[in-house]
Amino acid sequence: MMSENELTMKDLIEIVDQKLDEYMIVQTPEDLFKSMRYTVLLPGKRLRPVMCLETCRMLGGDFEKAIPTACAIEMLHAQTLIHDDLPCMDNDDYRRGQKSNHKVFGEAVAVLAGDALLTFAPQIILTKSKDLTAEYKLKVLNEYHQYAGAYGVIAGQVIDIESENGKISGETKDVLKYIHLHKTSDLFKLSIRTGAIIAGASDEQIEVLTEFAEKLGLAFQIADDVLDEISTFEALGKTPGKDKNAGKLTYVSLFGIENSKCKLTCLFDECYDIMNAHELKSQIFTDIIEGIKKRVKI
Repeated sequence: MMSENELTMKDLIEIVDQKLDEYMIVQTPEDLFKSMRYTVLLPGKRLRPVMCLETCRMLGGDFEKAIPTACAIEMLHAQTLIHDDLPCMDNDDYRRGQKSNHKVFGEAVAVLAGDALLTFAPQIILTKSKDLTAEYKLKVLNEYHQYAGAYGVIAGQVIDIESENGKISGETKDVLKYIHLHKTSDLFKLSIRTGAIIAGASDEQIEVLTEFAEKLGLAFQIADDVLDEISTFEALGKTPGKDKNAGKLTYVSLFGIENSKCKLTCLFDECYDIMNAHELKSQIFTDIIEGIKKRVKI
């Protein structure tokens, strides 16, 4: 049997996919659960659940205890994708190379499927985390609700929409950072912080990992902004150029592609500096960073 130290990103993705399939059973009402299952199980990189599991393993914890939490985070991520693609939001017909949820199930069911996932995910944490004490479940759920709600991802989405319509106040670069921090970095923070909590990390370790997660999340979003400009539908799995056409506030729209790539390089260097300074050894996090660098050609 493969030891935890030998687990690859592919191994963790397979574990997550297997558990998601197990957790996402079609029940009544069937259309609702089919809609939820459709987006959750679309093929993807599973970065967020992988980061949760890998953080737990990296800190010496039993990563299997984090599997329900990791899957719940992927469900939350799927919820954001369903709602992002709606005509009233980013209005995209494709996601991960397939028809968006609302194009398959209709707008009403898609909205309700997103709403359902938002509450279904923490139920998975509560009912499937049999190896976690009530104290640890409460800590994890507190993290989930902090980053999933009005202080986290939803806040970022609101400001993103307002910026598209020109309804922003304050320095543009500060607004952009707020959007990136909450729309993307918050789910990275949730993934890494919960993995650390389940591993029994100290407050100091969690603080260091939160900084790492923020920088990695910002880098990921900047890379996404760059790819929206330079990539293809086949590579992205969604319509390229939509941010520019919609007049969205992005790192590229504000600083240009070359400056965006320079910022990316700096953020990745800072991620590696944190890992090295605190002896955080992870081939999987290295693979994630190098994979993003390869996609944007830096």
